[in-house]
Amino acid sequence: MGYIERAITDIIKRRAGQSKCLLLTGSRQVGKSTLINHVFSEYNKACFDDQLTRLQAREEPKLFFLNNPCPLFIDEVQKEPGILENIKLMADSSDLRGQFILSGSQKLELMKGVSESLAGRVSVVEMAGLSMRELNGISFNRHFIPTSDYILQREREIKSYNNIWSYIHGGSYPELYDVERDWIDFYSSYVATYLERDINELIDTDSLTFAKFMTSVAARTGELLNYANIAGEVGISEPTIKNWISILERTGIVFILQPYSSNALSRAIKAPKIYFRDTGLACYLTKWTSPGALMNSAVAGSMFETFVVSEILKSYSNEGLDYHFNVFYYRGKDKTQKENEIDLILEQDGLLYPIEIKMTGNPKAEMGEANPILDKIPEKKRGMGAILCLIDKKTYLRENLVALPISYI
Repeated sequence: MGYIERAITDIIKRRAGQSKCLLLTGSRQVGKSTLINHVFSEYNKACFDDQLTRLQAREEPKLFFLNNPCPLFIDEVQKEPGILENIKLMADSSDLRGQFILSGSQKLELMKGVSESLAGRVSVVEMAGLSMRELNGISFNRHFIPTSDYILQREREIKSYNNIWSYIHGGSYPELYDVERDWIDFYSSYVATYLERDINELIDTDSLTFAKFMTSVAARTGELLNYANIAGEVGISEPTIKNWISILERTGIVFILQPYSSNALSRAIKAPKIYFRDTGLACYLTKWTSPGALMNSAVAGSMFETFVVSEILKSYSNEGLDYHFNVFYYRGKDKTQKENEIDLILEQDGLLYPIEIKMTGNPKAEMGEANPILDKIPEKKRGMGAILCLIDKKTYLRENLVALPISYI
């Protein structure tokens, strides 16, 4: 397929031109280095995966910068965070913009160093795996929100997504679409590289135990996060599980979806939900080796939901937006004695948009029956609700509830 144009390209170009430093975060193999090398080919390059390069940066930083002059792209910069102080001094001594581009796959570890050394000097952008828009050559680049304006604009570039289960099973890493790469070979190599290069520096355990832990989490994608349950299955302590979950989150493997918080929702469950960021990796870990087997499995619903959530998050990050304070869920008994759930709540401009994710081609209005719970929140208003599903075309089920094919994301 060759190089796939990334939706975030214009954001990165603009941020690099406006800031002294640009920091691009995201999990391993999502295409950070490929993108930077493609867009900023004139930059000098250094990668801290190389131990000799790291050693020089640590022990002789002046010599390192003589050998690697600006404009400079440093990959995996979190592996030598001490260099950030030197970058700060160089950035402060010049009014030039875009002198440093940094990337790394341990985003929260990296953010800690950035907040201490480069506050006010760096623009942070998150990069995800390939989105369905990117794979289908769709240039539309607004984050998903089910307003009439969004739907109208999105319809101008609608393409039907055929073989959706092939995409869900295949995953979103660019290498799988760039060359003819065997699926099992790619993911087995990915897990081995992740354990060797990322995890060994963060934990003190054997790789087999951590791989077992990853499989246990993958089997629970789309579910409430229950640390004790995972600890019992893996055979390690609950505090260790909490620490390891945080490692998966900061290395971009999982997303923790928080419950919507409001005093008006007094009977809401407070536990977060956990989603794998890449459904292909989740399928590999849980041993679903073909799209057909996955589609007909007991986990098809949770994998479909994981895929849709991931696509929505990509629509935010590809626009250069931080989604962490805009995306939530609800589960509780604030409406009836029966437990109700809203799969996603998207918050924007004081409006709450309830989203249901259903693996069906025949959506019903009753699927949005929990949406009025949001009317209990006095300081907010409820926006248009949506059911993202396998329907063929946009269909209004009520005036404030629309069923949308997932191609509208």
